[in-house]
Amino acid sequence: MTQEGHGDDEAVDTVIAALADPTRRRVLSLLAEQGEATATTLAERLPVSRQAVVKHLAALGAAGLVSGNRVGREVRYTVRPATLDMTAKWMASLAADWDRRLSRIKHIAEAAERDACP
Repeated sequence: MTQEGHGDDEAVDTVIAALADPTRRRVLSLLAEQGEATATTLAERLPVSRQAVVKHLAALGAAGLVSGNRVGREVRYTVRPATLDMTAKWMASLAADWDRRLSRIKHIAEAAERDACP
């Protein structure tokens, strides 16, 4: 595997780890709905404190899923769809690999069944 591919694997791992937390998934969903939000406005719609939201946003930011833009005293966060797209493509590729494997197993089983029947 190339170094670039290895970096993609690490990025996918980071995204999956970030999305493993249900609160982070909810934060990401809220940002996707609103387009842009501050930690304070997100905390108003979540059962966690503003400080907890900031920590979740930091984890999402480290995974490349959100970015923050300082406007005056506040930071406004937005979703970075490119990272989600990359992860979705990886998942689709993985699913296609499994579909091919299962199809081969099915064909082998069907051939064995035909050969076994007189």
